[in-house]
Amino acid sequence: MKALGVVGGSGAPVPVVCSSVRNHRFRVSFSSSPSSGPKTVEQVGIAAPKSEYKPGVFDDLFLNLFRNKLVQEVGWDSEKPGYDGLIEVANRLMMKGTTNTATVEAAVRILRSLFPPYLLELYKMLIVPIGGGKIAAMMVARVTVLTCQWLMGPCKLNSVDLPDGISCSSGVYVERCKYLEESKCVGICTNTCKFPTQSFFKDHMGVPLLMEPNFGDYSCQFKFGVLPPLDDTIVKDPCLEACPNASQRRTVARNIDITACPKT
Repeated sequence: MKALGVVGGSGAPVPVVCSSVRNHRFRVSFSSSPSSGPKTVEQVGIAAPKSEYKPGVFDDLFLNLFRNKLVQEVGWDSEKPGYDGLIEVANRLMMKGTTNTATVEAAVRILRSLFPPYLLELYKMLIVPIGGGKIAAMMVARVTVLTCQWLMGPCKLNSVDLPDGISCSSGVYVERCKYLEESKCVGICTNTCKFPTQSFFKDHMGVPLLMEPNFGDYSCQFKFGVLPPLDDTIVKDPCLEACPNASQRRTVARNIDITACPKT
């Protein structure tokens, strides 16, 4: 058991515990019969209710700031207000990119534009070296929970296993991602959120991040302090049945079973 000190508001160090004991997690899947395979929430027809999140004081400010940066990158804005319009602009961002890499790079530029450049550099120089990077990972996990629920929905801190075997409270568990649920598209999730967010934190803040979205129940696990695999198998996942992009492709190619959206 290791305790890392963080200075609290009173000036006294507040211990943040990283345990060497690994966490054991259990997954529950639906099954219609003993011989059938696991079913997703959508397949069993009892979709979980949308998580209710009560907007905070600054949520409209965060949404408008993010949307404005997104519009600047895309060069187009939706007529729809609020979150619905944001999703339409995100979809346009994905469709605008000539390749997945181009879309990811555009999304990284948007994330960088949300922060003063010197702030990111100072974080890498001053915070990341403390405690072997664990303090930096735990700090960004807490900031994510405080500032990003307007985008993702309810989420909470949890512990994740770091590469050195230590279990640390640098994880964020999103109960049911609003961004994925509203976009209904694996391509938008991976190319405008997962991959660019992982790249942004590693390359511009010095904090490794692995994001593990679950396309069955729309949950997502953030693991700050953990590097993503070089060959992420998530790129092979088909898109959701409800994906508007995949639906359009099936309409065009009526006799062809196409389940992937154009960007996966």
